[in-house]
Amino acid sequence: MLQLQNVKRMLVVLATGPLALIGVALIMALFRIPFGFVAMLGSLALFGMVLRNSVILIAQIDTLSGHGLAMREAVREAAVHRLRPILLTALAAILAMIPLTRSTFWGPMAWAIMGGLMVATILTLIVLPALYELVFDRPQHRADNQEISA
Repeated sequence: MLQLQNVKRMLVVLATGPLALIGVALIMALFRIPFGFVAMLGSLALFGMVLRNSVILIAQIDTLSGHGLAMREAVREAAVHRLRPILLTALAAILAMIPLTRSTFWGPMAWAIMGGLMVATILTLIVLPALYELVFDRPQHRADNQEISA
C-alpha cells in the first residue's frame, strides 16, 4: 500500500498472488510431493515473489500513463518493457532452487517455489495487464481524464 499509494492498485496486485497456487498444486501433484510445513513456507515466499513482479509491472504502467500514453498503450508497453526483467528474475529464482530439490527437508519448498513461480510469472504477465485495464480504464475515468486535459 505504501509503495502503490492506492487501494485499487494494491487489490489488483493482491489478486495476482493466488495465481502461484495453481503452479504449486500442479507440481506437487505431478511429482507426488507432500504439501507439508516447509512447502507452505515456500508458498508464502512465492507469494512475495509474485507480488513483487506485479508491483514492478504496475509501477511501469503508472509511469508510462503519467507520461501521457493512453491506458491501453501504457499497459501494452509496460508488459513488453518489463517482460525480460520479470522472466529473468523468475528464471534465476527457479534455477537457484534446483540444488534444493534433492534435499529431504528443503525439497518440497524448492518444488513449491519452482512450480508456482513458473506458472505465476506467465499468468501474471497475461492476467495483470488485463485486470489493470479492466479496473482503471473505465468510461468514467476516460471522461475525467478528458475533462482534465481539456
